[in-house]
Amino acid sequence: MTADERVVVVGAGLGGLSAACHLAGAGHEVVVVEAGPLPGGRAGSASIDGYRFDTGPTVLTMPHLIERCFAAVGASMADHLTLRPVDPMYRACYADGSELRVRHGRDAMTEEIRRVCGPAEAESFGRFCAWLTELYELEMPRFIERNFGSPLDLARPLGPALDLVRLGGFRKLARSVGRYFDDDRLHRIFSFQAMYAGLAPYEALSIYAVITYMDTVNGVYVPEGGMHALPLALAAAAEQAGVKLRYDTRVERILLRQGTTGAVRGVRLEGGEVVPAKAVVANPDLPVAYRTLLPGLPAPRSTRRGAYSPSAAVWHVGVRGELPPGTEHHNIHFGREWEGAFRALLRDGTRMPDPSLLVSVPSLREPSMAPPGRHALYVLEPVPNLDGQVDWQDERPRLRADLEHALDRLGYPTDIEAELLVDPLDWEQRGMERGTPFALAHTFRQTGPFRPGNLERRAPGLVFTGSGTVPGVGVPMVLVSGELAAQRVAEMQAGR
Repeated sequence: MTADERVVVVGAGLGGLSAACHLAGAGHEVVVVEAGPLPGGRAGSASIDGYRFDTGPTVLTMPHLIERCFAAVGASMADHLTLRPVDPMYRACYADGSELRVRHGRDAMTEEIRRVCGPAEAESFGRFCAWLTELYELEMPRFIERNFGSPLDLARPLGPALDLVRLGGFRKLARSVGRYFDDDRLHRIFSFQAMYAGLAPYEALSIYAVITYMDTVNGVYVPEGGMHALPLALAAAAEQAGVKLRYDTRVERILLRQGTTGAVRGVRLEGGEVVPAKAVVANPDLPVAYRTLLPGLPAPRSTRRGAYSPSAAVWHVGVRGELPPGTEHHNIHFGREWEGAFRALLRDGTRMPDPSLLVSVPSLREPSMAPPGRHALYVLEPVPNLDGQVDWQDERPRLRADLEHALDRLGYPTDIEAELLVDPLDWEQRGMERGTPFALAHTFRQTGPFRPGNLERRAPGLVFTGSGTVPGVGVPMVLVSGELAAQRVAEMQAGR
């Protein structure tokens, strides 16, 4: 290969792997350079005392976006990865003792709502799904799977932007959900997804209801072998298509023709080796990429002064004992507090006084993740990022004790045989700005063309992928970001 033929992808996270597949499918010679021993990035894996934990995302939606990555390199997803629907997708547990299961399929979910919340709410669910679907079908191709040149592109063409206003996309999400349902339990299960965007439901715009669509209408899936099977499969398909993957290899710097500006020349690895390239796609967290790989090139202002999403404390626990009756793969335990809990987290920068917890039990569907008779638990509490008021060195023992107490109170076994606790300091050490795996919050001024762009015009040939750039946070969005990055390289090659 020569520099004129090569694209280097820095990082084998899901965004980098998606970009590699789409670049290879378009005929580029691709080299992926990954600092770790395996692909995955945030979608990693850890083995401890006979337990295997997925250390990144635990909820997987929108499988057609995964299929597109495989199709780009002429592969079939079925030959590399098996996805199984999770049904129920969530077990929602409320402080009053009631439970609601979010079921696959509209008919099944309608009946579940009828059983728990009554016939009027069940009838409203059909109208709610129709609204979600119309919103998704409008947003996905026109506002999400799209590279923007400037904010003016939001109104080009004008029709879709007007349709977004007509559908109430700029109302507050909590208010939009409240237009369909009276039951507070439904308000919570259909609006908590705003947290994925780094916002409270009462402050998030309804355009983020597309995340609710992905969960509630499109459905939740789990890869056979656990979540880490996804990056392993993408890497295998890319490699079969001719992509060269170099593991345990750290990039020291992205090389530009004028040192701190100018066209991309390639990358320099630790140890001094230079890999020439016509383009570089950078997958590390965007502000971290600027700081560590592009010294002297200032990061976009929004990454320095923007509002970052809350973080998450995740406790991976290997336990011995019986699960409480009715436990499902994903279990959301809502606290009594709702708006007050969000105010503490987002306004005050403190831990929620009565937090809602996600407890996933991946070993229910993937027994290989735990020894016989044991279970692997994934316990998540939303917490402030490092801009908050918490001293995590002091708080860490209290956090662990609180999570253990919560598991015991909720009926989960607490005979702990293996554990890994991840707090914001750990996320920061893993290369995530402000100690959050969720990047910049999706406020309106940090979304779409207002989010840090994936094209660095001061360094032609430099493109970004991942949650820190467009379209944003979450596995589906990160996979799309890889496709958008590949499109940017194609545009550069075409001289546009």
